Amino acid sequence: MISIQSQVVFGHVGNSAALFPMQAAGLEVAAIPTVVFSNTPDYPTLRGRALPPEFFSDLLQGARERGLPERANYILTGYIGSLDVAEMVADFVAEAKAVNPGLTYLCDPVMGDEGPGLYVPEAIADVMRERLLPMADIATPNPFELAWLTGQEIRTLGDLEAAREALHIAPGAHLVATGCALEDTPEGHIESVILGPGGDSRHPTEHLPIALPGTGDLFAGLIVAGLGQGRALPQAVETAQTLTARALRHAKALGAGEVVLSEPAFRRALLLPSAE
Repeated sequence: MISIQSQVVFGHVGNSAALFPMQAAGLEVAAIPTVVFSNTPDYPTLRGRALPPEFFSDLLQGARERGLPERANYILTGYIGSLDVAEMVADFVAEAKAVNPGLTYLCDPVMGDEGPGLYVPEAIADVMRERLLPMADIATPNPFELAWLTGQEIRTLGDLEAAREALHIAPGAHLVATGCALEDTPEGHIESVILGPGGDSRHPTEHLPIALPGTGDLFAGLIVAGLGQGRALPQAVETAQTLTARALRHAKALGAGEVVLSEPAFRRALLLPSAE
């Protein structure tokens, strides 16, 4: 599989969060960074930068020369740090889907959240809305991202259904709205809601009062890991919720400022096949 998103030297966000669980699940992952930073922006200093367009283009060309688009079962895209790179990602995904119709593309439109708001330039968000999401087989926006992309308030299941329609994803694609607190969500919970051609399903989980960088990146990577192990999408989403919560609890116990992937039980659970 191919994973195109951010990378950090210290901590776990982007590929630095998603790569480990996907590899532990048995996937061979080609990780292509869109930005390389020393750490997340939550620290007093931040080093590194978005990859220069010509450098990023060269990495994509190398992936083409190794035949990765033809061989991949999955492509996952996440945070993108520049408009030029966003356009190249969209071109690459389109090429891959053209030469490999069996490919599953999961688009995690990493753009913002309730607290910080939109944290990419609007031009990048526009590329996600107009080019990347329409190609997605699975899209995993949070409520803020979904509302920004569609102009639709997210309060009810009906709002989510209207937002899926406004998003213009493919008729056969699945929208996985993550971290939803709807009017009828059970108290003390949030839920992932899957909307697709076969109907809707809701997956509540305990709402942990823990907001850490890398949570969404880990969650998306865990969904792909579950799919790669043969789980159906609803089961992959529920497993991802369980393991993300485990990682958050462990991070809180350690006093860490981002998700932590070192807890032994978390690591063991990644190795379980779907039958278990």
